[in-house]
Amino acid sequence: MNSPVDNLLKQLLQFDKSGSQPVYIQIAQQIVNAIQRGYISTGSALPGTRVLSQILKIHRNTVVAVYDELASQGWVEIVPNKGTFVLKPEQTTAKIKANAQHINSAYDYSSKTGFPFQPSFNLATSVQEINAKFRINEGSPDLRLHPVHQFSRWYSAVMKRKPLVNKWNNSTNSIFETQLCNYLNATRGFHIKPNNLISTRSTEMSLYIVSQLLIKQNDVVLVGHLSNYASNMIFQQAGATLKTIPVDADGIDVDYIKTHFAKGSIRSVYVCANRHYPTTVTLSAKRRLKLLELAKAYQFAIIEDDYDYDFQYEGSAMLPMASADANGMVIYLGKLGQSLFPSFQVGFVVAPENLISEAKNYLQLLDKQGDIIQEQILSELIHEGEISRLLKKNIVVYKQRRDCLCRLLKKHFDGIVTWHIPSGGLAIWLQFETKISLVKLAEEADKNDLYLPKTLLYQDRETCAIRFGFGHLDEEEIEHVAKKLKSAYDVVSSDYIEE
Repeated sequence: MNSPVDNLLKQLLQFDKSGSQPVYIQIAQQIVNAIQRGYISTGSALPGTRVLSQILKIHRNTVVAVYDELASQGWVEIVPNKGTFVLKPEQTTAKIKANAQHINSAYDYSSKTGFPFQPSFNLATSVQEINAKFRINEGSPDLRLHPVHQFSRWYSAVMKRKPLVNKWNNSTNSIFETQLCNYLNATRGFHIKPNNLISTRSTEMSLYIVSQLLIKQNDVVLVGHLSNYASNMIFQQAGATLKTIPVDADGIDVDYIKTHFAKGSIRSVYVCANRHYPTTVTLSAKRRLKLLELAKAYQFAIIEDDYDYDFQYEGSAMLPMASADANGMVIYLGKLGQSLFPSFQVGFVVAPENLISEAKNYLQLLDKQGDIIQEQILSELIHEGEISRLLKKNIVVYKQRRDCLCRLLKKHFDGIVTWHIPSGGLAIWLQFETKISLVKLAEEADKNDLYLPKTLLYQDRETCAIRFGFGHLDEEEIEHVAKKLKSAYDVVSSDYIEE
């Protein structure tokens, strides 16, 4: 007769020979699970290799590999000429008891905590499960344009650098900071040093750190009447009270701030001076000067988010306000490496030295290790001019895509939507002449295999518009998207006519 352990293993062990994981690993893990749950007690003798191979109908060498794996992890002891015995590991987890009927199934992890906590009212995920083949986004680069084949070469070259380990053990990386400073000084008109700069994983992380340092509960932060939902959530999570100011063809209305707010009542003004999010309008030079003067007089900080400065098609981009800030009123946020694969993109903050010093202390809590390999690669790409070369190459493609979208809008949406052709960026602001339900438009577009995120829909009494990101689509895809969006619009607009 088979021993109880033999019968248990026959009932318990299952494996898939066609699976990606080796059979011996599958079996070893299930035996470990049985030991952890107390189904097989300490000291029990496991079946011999021949017996277990017959029970499971596998080769004896596979069973030998199973027992070797268990022994290497300390779960069993193999005694020559005696057998294989279950050990009690030095560090064991608590035993999990189960009914015999459910011996072979794992328990579900609790979906709710057994203790109370306060969910955030301000934070809300915008991630949705997407089945549609096509999608419109806020204006992201096309990953297919990135030189993926070169990454392995760059990565391999950096890993062979002997000083890399020393940099890993050193909390500072002055080479990267110096190269980044050189790049920003050359491209954005700055005159900064490494102590005016901090690099982060993303613009969102940069803004989060700045908001934690700058904002206290109920501090007033001014944003455009139409603004970025992600930045708004970050400010509100920090305790800020958001107040909106009008936005027109020249950007945010600075005079409105002066006439509606008193000195000392504002903590910060958040502005995308180069291209306002979501409307893409540029803050005029006149208003930039007014805002800098007002910030000095009212003693509030300007957070200048320059999220797509590098994507400029006509002429030269207007230099950041931070490049002309002699009074330390501007905190500048930006991105580097948008022409590279996402894992090589970084955010950065440029600000006076005392704020950067505090920001670095905060970053130590969030991301002490950082990514030395990424920074080393970016340092070399900046030094060799590769960043600039890739950017110039991709700008040609994105300009062609912008022009293609404008032609198709003229063809399919003439008289339906209005737009201005932006001088840069990866998105166009579309305003509907006749108001429709944008939520219904998104629902109808989804039926046409087109995903239109709700975070890109802007609708109130005065506004009915969409931020149409085109950078991730090639010209053929843009044509498909334009047709699908028009088809969805026809259905929604016909419902309005019938009503």
